[in-house]
Amino acid sequence: MNNFGENLKILRMELGLGQVELAKQLNVSKGIISLWENGLREPNMSSLIAIAKFFKVSIDYIVGLE
Repeated sequence: MNNFGENLKILRMELGLGQVELAKQLNVSKGIISLWENGLREPNMSSLIAIAKFFKVSIDYIVGLE
């Protein structure tokens, strides 16, 4: 089962986005994207919702529950 960081990186790469582009779309810093993808930080609920909406996936999917 993939974890959040792995899923985020996979989704980002599937769209051909760099960390900087994704950060702009989610209104966060590039550094926070890197921290999330490397498992050093976890997003808060509002960020999870924004990520799920942006990628058109469920929160369960993005956190690896499905």
